[in-house]
Order: sequence, then structure tokens, then C-alpha cells
Amino acid sequence: MKKLLQYLFEHKTLSRAKAKEVLLQMSAGQFNESEMASFITVFLMRSITIEELQGFRDALLELSVKVDMNEHEVMDIVGTGGDGKNTFNISTLSCFIVAGAGQQVAKHGNYGASSVSGASNVMEQLGYRFKNDETQLKKELDAANICFLHAPLFHPALKVVGPIRKNLGVRTFFNMLGPMVNPASPAYQLVGVYNLEMARIYNYLLQETGKAFTVIHSLDGYDEISLTNDTKVITNEGEKIMTPEQLGKRTVTAEDIYGGNTVEESAKLFTRIIKGEGSWAQNAVVLANAAMALHCTGKYNDYEAAYAAAVESLESKKAFQTLEKLINLQ
Repeated sequence: MKKLLQYLFEHKTLSRAKAKEVLLQMSAGQFNESEMASFITVFLMRSITIEELQGFRDALLELSVKVDMNEHEVMDIVGTGGDGKNTFNISTLSCFIVAGAGQQVAKHGNYGASSVSGASNVMEQLGYRFKNDETQLKKELDAANICFLHAPLFHPALKVVGPIRKNLGVRTFFNMLGPMVNPASPAYQLVGVYNLEMARIYNYLLQETGKAFTVIHSLDGYDEISLTNDTKVITNEGEKIMTPEQLGKRTVTAEDIYGGNTVEESAKLFTRIIKGEGSWAQNAVVLANAAMALHCTGKYNDYEAAYAAAVESLESKKAFQTLEKLINLQ
């Protein structure tokens, strides 16, 4: 590792094969915590290359626990995290609205590394039990249109670096990898990123898959549609800028979408919003993200039709019933 670190400190980059090899070695416990922390920190000092990210992704997928959900045509809605904004669980709420609208979802998530409450924190608080049993997960999909894949159960390599990520408390390349290594291989993906460089990298990587995708980035730094500013939207067809009014009928403030100070607060906020008792601004943000996800599937004529389906899912309580069904299966 010392030679490798020296190499990287000279601003040299890794080939795809070498990046894969290093991550495989990390997961096998071949390096100590200080060495791994130093390695992770390199990519905070300089931009990661597409080849390096591909290599890390290859390693995680090779080591992952596989689940075959191809017959389900599932969707994932996920942000890279690491935007430092501490919003409420917008992506996870959007997943339930999408599932309530009839689109099956296999949500990939983890505990918050750089935020108070990640997707796994809030799901656990709501009573969901993490599992990697394919039969059980499919049962949840069939009954509730949604299942949750807690990343460490599917990616043993993440367990090794989990404490280091938590101690660092800043975004790392593992934030970037999360959306790329959903073991369910979703047919559709809505991915939120925290800067335009990551949007470019994801566009390249997702184009390679040949699957339907949408990458979103709020121009003021959110890794989701925040409605606090315009949003860059990148799809298989190209890219455009959309305004808060186009996406959610209104502009909101940063305070409107704050996520609370504890996991308990986040879970209470989550429950209030999914029951349809959220503020106008909270609802608008969740609906915009859910609508963009539904639009990504190609099953709606336009964004407005997808938005209407999202509104119907929330207001008719279908989204809340989806959550209830899922938790009752635990």
C-alpha cells in the first residue's frame, strides 16, 4: 500500500484493472485502517477518473451478494449523498410515491455517512428489517411494489470501510459508487449527484449500460431536485435545464427541506409527509423527484402526466399504504 500511496500522491491515476485489484484487497482485509483512510483521502484531494470509478464498481459487483429481479423491471431512486445539505429523506419518500403509482422499486441505500439520516437509518427507524434473501425481497415486491436493499448486506467490502467513512464524515468515492452497484440491476434509474462533474461521469457510465436513466443535479449543489434553484436533467436523449416552476410548480427555500437533527426526527418527518400531512414545499419537492422517476420509465406521455400520477399516489394515500404493507411484512 505504501508504494501505491506514493504513486497516487504524485497525482498519477489508476487503471481500471488496478483500481479493481486494490478494492478487492481492501475487502480481504489486507490493509490497516490508516492505510485505507489515506487511500480514500487521495480522492478527496483530486477528481476521480472514470477508469478508477469503473474499477471500483467492478470490484464491488464481483464481491456482491446477487439478487435476480430481472422479471420485475424495478426502478431505483438514489442520491450520491455528500451534498452536505442535510435534507429530509427525499429519495426514499419518492420511492414510496413511485411504488404507490404502480412502478416496482428496489431501493438501494445505506446509513448516512455525511448526513444525519441516510435511507437505511430512516427505514430501520420505521420498522423495516434488513435482509438479503432473494425470496423475501421478491415477496415484498409482489405485495408492496417495493423492497429495500441495505448496501452492507450485499457488499461485504463496504463493511470494512464503514467505520472509516463514518469517522471521516465527508463524502468519498463510495458515495459515488452507491448508485452504480444496486445488486438488483434496476431497469430504470433516477440518480441525483452533488456536482456537474459527477453528472458528466454518471452520464458516461449509465449510457454504457443501455438502460433508461435520468441524472439530476440542482445547480445550487443538491443531489436531488430541491426546487431551490434550477435543475440540470440528463437522460439517454440529452440534457436540459429545468426551473422549479416547471418541475414542482413553485420555488422553495433551504429551510423548507431541512431534515432534522436526529434519526427520530427524520422518521417522524418522513411519516408526516407520506401520510399527506407535509408542508406545501415538502410535498412539492417529493412529488417533483417522484415525477421525474416515473417519467424516466417511458410509461408516461410527458412530465406533466408523470407528475399527475405522483400527486395521485400521495393524495390518495397509496404511497402511505405501500409503506404500511411493507412494514407489516417484517
